Amino acid sequence: MAELIDLKELEERVILIAVSTSDEDDTRQSLDELEELADTAGAVTVDKIIQNRERIHPGTYLGKGKIEEVRERVFELGATGVICDDELSPAQLRNLENALDTKVMDRTMVILDIFASHAVTSEGKIQVELAQLKYRAARLVGLRNSLSRLGGGIGTRGPGEKKLEVDRRLIHDRIGQLKAELLEVKRHREVARKQRDRNYTLSAAIVGYTNAGKSTLLNKLTGAGILAEDKLFATLDPTTRGMELPSGQKILLTDTVGFIRKLPHHLIEAFRSTLEEARYSDIILHVVDCVSPQMDSQIHIVYETLRKLEIKDKTIVTVFNKIDCLEQEVILKDLQSDYQVKISARTGEGLEELTEILETILRGRKIFLEKLYTYKDAGKIQTIRKFGQLLSEEYRDDGILVTAYVPTELYAGLMAEA
Repeated sequence: MAELIDLKELEERVILIAVSTSDEDDTRQSLDELEELADTAGAVTVDKIIQNRERIHPGTYLGKGKIEEVRERVFELGATGVICDDELSPAQLRNLENALDTKVMDRTMVILDIFASHAVTSEGKIQVELAQLKYRAARLVGLRNSLSRLGGGIGTRGPGEKKLEVDRRLIHDRIGQLKAELLEVKRHREVARKQRDRNYTLSAAIVGYTNAGKSTLLNKLTGAGILAEDKLFATLDPTTRGMELPSGQKILLTDTVGFIRKLPHHLIEAFRSTLEEARYSDIILHVVDCVSPQMDSQIHIVYETLRKLEIKDKTIVTVFNKIDCLEQEVILKDLQSDYQVKISARTGEGLEELTEILETILRGRKIFLEKLYTYKDAGKIQTIRKFGQLLSEEYRDDGILVTAYVPTELYAGLMAEA
């Protein structure tokens, strides 16, 4: 009978290291977040080390003395590797690994690894592989040494792992192929978007810092039934669901990938087509974890990421989530948004107010119509029912008197005489 493998032996034990170049930076919070990322990727953090330097060492990330300290800690704690809180250059990766004589990873590698294990749809897998290959193309030599030290673990998962040992030319060929596949996906998305435009359906993109509760909110509002875990990047693939508001108005809600500090540029580029759902939406629902001690910096990072993606001139509703977990009264404000609401996506508290805000925004995009239609024109009332909000209809001898809110694009046609 085959011997069972003790999984504990395969567990990665990592030391997290970071460089702080200013008293005002958020290195400690960033390192705490890296610990969560490592946990999501399946590694246990055994120590965290910060070096204060004027700037990151261009050749080895850390200074010589700190490298010696980390090397000793690796030996004392039985660590299987270290993770740096920044993206390392190929030279830094190689030099640091030689100096420490252990597996070296960086923040980008960990994030890519999490994305690789969470991608479910073919689009998600294409995007992750594209990001992994772009990252690895420049680091083939360093990574080959690194990964030979440990079978499996962070940095070796996902569709990109089988490409590690092929030469650079093949990798670039594969990148070209994946880009073409993504272009095809983008075309399909544009067709679906044009169809939505023809139906005059407004859409809202749910954005926010990772683990703010976006998926839980989508599930609560639409019954989408998507995975919602207390983990970073629990959901990766965008999900779009229709929601009917109490007035009968319809809106499409799309859950997008979570934002994070130092989101790797490879990922922003690879996931651009997914995040374009936010660019083409009418409304941005910005979900904020109001319990997080880093709430203000997380809000800032989300707006910065939206700016990088050139998402602007949208109606923004800031949704302060998890109010059921607040132990004391906190002032919750976002001066950059048009509307603000406090909710608990888990318990449903505040969702009524959120739907009222959505009703108000949708109604604001429509024009009030009052018209008497002859009975032979009754078909137009069907159009109002389908695309607008029918407030009243009164059947009289000379026709049907209708009051409604209708999309601006349809107003002229609905007012025209037959």
